[in-house]
This record gives sequence, structure tokens and C-alpha cells, in this order.
Amino acid sequence: MPLSPEEPPIHESAQGPRATPAAGRTAPTPRPVPGPRPAAPPRPGRPGPLRPTPPVQRTPRDVTTVKPGPSGPAAPAAPAPGPATPQIQLIPASVEGALDAAEEAVDLLLDSGRAPGDLLVITTGEPHPWAAHELSFGEPSYWAQHDARDDVFYLDAAAAGRAATRPVVVVAVNGGPDTTAATALPLALARAGALLIVCGDPQKVNAVLGAGV
Repeated sequence: MPLSPEEPPIHESAQGPRATPAAGRTAPTPRPVPGPRPAAPPRPGRPGPLRPTPPVQRTPRDVTTVKPGPSGPAAPAAPAPGPATPQIQLIPASVEGALDAAEEAVDLLLDSGRAPGDLLVITTGEPHPWAAHELSFGEPSYWAQHDARDDVFYLDAAAAGRAATRPVVVVAVNGGPDTTAATALPLALARAGALLIVCGDPQKVNAVLGAGV
């Protein structure tokens, strides 16, 4: 536009004089308006939906963790069947062959890895030759070997109540009155920690320990 002689020349870089006449106008004022529009709505809108969603997912997870909690008290019921009864094995044998059957059972146990001190052999009739030999030196030395638990110990049924518990007890029903076997077998069962082996007449054994042995 041509400049009037009364107005001085205005350079392009000088934007001040334009602002002065425009001050009367309210045109430059709407410029700050677009600023708050983008800033205000997006900020509350974005975090709003994101924050409520995660707590909804956390609450059900916390509830599930509480549910297995009450199942814990059911575990104490397991120790109830702690005292386990020893297994009972019956080897049919006659009165004359009961002691030999007991000796074979001992050999098999030793061959399978059982320690000699784990075995106790009880006879209802004649004592085992080893027991008779050791008793000839006196009962103190005889029972000292029992307490040492270094070897297989042979015992007469009459003294079965004095014997200590051992993992395996073998009973040879090789004679004697029926009352002796009836007394010795329950004692042998009480002394057996894991296994009771009875060599004798199945009918007599079942009558004392129960049918199905």
C-alpha cells in the first residue's frame, strides 16, 4: 500500500504498531482460546478410564488367594495315620521245619541288604542253638549282645517281653504249648518296627493274629 506523507515508513519486522491499533479490536484475544481446549479435555479423559480398570482386575485375584487359605487346616488330618502297623508275612511250615524256614528268611533278609542288628528271631519251642550257646556264658553277656544290636539276636518266646523293638522280627513256631505261641505272636508284632515274619502252621497263626494273614 502507498504510504501517506504524514505517516513514517514502517518496516516489516516492526509488529508493535500493528498491535496498537489492533488493541482496540478484540481479534488477537481469541488466540489463547485454542490453548486450553486441547490441554483440558484430553488430560482428565485419558487417565480416568485407565485407573479404574486395573483395580477391578486386582480385586478378583486377591479374592482367589484368600480361598486356598481355609484349605490349609485340612492338612493336619494327615498326621493322624502316622502310627503304621508292621507288615505281616506268613511262611507255612511244620513244627519240625519252622526253625529252618526262619533261618532261610534271615538269610534272604541279609542278602537283600538288611543289617544283622535289625533282625530279632523268636522261637516258641526249643531255643535256637546260638541262643543256647550264648546263654551258657551267663545271661549278662547274652543280653549285652542284645543291647549292642551288632548281630542277629535269637530269643526264646518266654523272654520276648524283655526284647527291644527291631525293624524285623522273625518268629519260628517250632513247638511248645499253644498258649506260648498265643502270647509270643502279639509280643512279636509289638516289637516289629516294619516287618513281622511268622514261620509255622497257618491255622494257628491266623487264630492268634487274625484271619487273612
